[in-house]
Amino acid sequence: MKNTIILNRVCCGGSGEESLRDWRIESLPRTFHASIRWVFTTSLLFGFVVFAGCRNGTPQFSNANFGAPGSRAAVSQIETTTLTNDLDRGLLEVPTRMFTLGPGDRLELELMGDPASRTMTVVAPDGKLYFNLVPGVDVWGLTLTEAKTRLENTFTNYVREQPRIAMTLRGVESKRLWVLGCVQAPGVYAMATPITLLDSISMAGGTLSMTSFRDQAAAGIGEELADLKRSFVLRQGKFLPVDFNRLLIDGDLSQNIYLEPDDFVYLPAATAREVYVLGAVTQPRPVPYTEGMTVAGAVAGAYGTLRDAYLPHVAVVRGTLAAPQLTIVNYRKILRGEASDMLLQAHDIVYVPLSPYRYVRRYVEVILNTFVSATAINAGSYAVTKQAAFTGGVFIPVGSGIQIIPPVSPTPPR
Repeated sequence: MKNTIILNRVCCGGSGEESLRDWRIESLPRTFHASIRWVFTTSLLFGFVVFAGCRNGTPQFSNANFGAPGSRAAVSQIETTTLTNDLDRGLLEVPTRMFTLGPGDRLELELMGDPASRTMTVVAPDGKLYFNLVPGVDVWGLTLTEAKTRLENTFTNYVREQPRIAMTLRGVESKRLWVLGCVQAPGVYAMATPITLLDSISMAGGTLSMTSFRDQAAAGIGEELADLKRSFVLRQGKFLPVDFNRLLIDGDLSQNIYLEPDDFVYLPAATAREVYVLGAVTQPRPVPYTEGMTVAGAVAGAYGTLRDAYLPHVAVVRGTLAAPQLTIVNYRKILRGEASDMLLQAHDIVYVPLSPYRYVRRYVEVILNTFVSATAINAGSYAVTKQAAFTGGVFIPVGSGIQIIPPVSPTPPR
């Protein structure tokens, strides 16, 4: 292009060098004015951007109040779902299964006609019963009648006549029930007969309150310390949707289920103000709640997400465990500034998945089972080891199963 301009100027007369010099001199005023206009326009645009940025410098949050008045506009970009976990009516029926023996159960045995043979024995850790000449009879999982018959049949190998053995259950150690949390006497209780949820709380002395005076409690002055909205029953790793508030406050016996051995009843403290961050984060844990905490702040308190976390389907669970309210937030858009962050409340559960969810109810079940299982395991470990409760709460490493990480003692000052 330069050569073409020079050659065109040359055709009009004069040497090429003189023509090029004249063209450059003539173009100087036009170039100068264009530069001035470009600088002026750029300055105006920059000033407008700065002014607009100053007016909107405060971060924008979405306060999802789950159906609170006037909250529709605030959560228009957030999907909120309220679920009701129906309690299986079969849980209210009395269990018909017979009691079976297990390690630790104490039995009184006696050969009929031989009072000197009366002895107290215990089912061994291997599930076998050792009595008199018998080297060991496996009675683990047998009823008392079945164990008595097997013991008598084994005895015929050592005596001529058919023996008759009296067997009496004197103590139960193989069937236990866990009742922990804000009760008067938390602990592990033997369970020889079927009992209800109210019976178990009664065995533990009832729930804790701010007062120990009966007259004040009868007058309604005492304040409940147990968080009934988030209390739960765990059975074989599954959460049972019992509404403790309806059971203990409203007296609704439709929530008074029958318990089974190894059930875990937990009543957390109502005074704890934490947000539980679980799932695909670096350190799943309860994060101390502060006013104005958002999803991004809670995840940061758990040291961020894992590399393979699926950020568009981050879940926030709020409300009671029996009727949870689920909100799905697109955490990826929040990080990019394309969506407003969500304000949290104390006791919220923030769950970061590793893969997208397909069914809302199944997604909520995974979140609640993770939460209650981790809480139960950690609370149970402190009850057994007699250690003080760790204020750091629950840790659930993703991909390695639920495990207990003990608290780390601070390094003493030197």
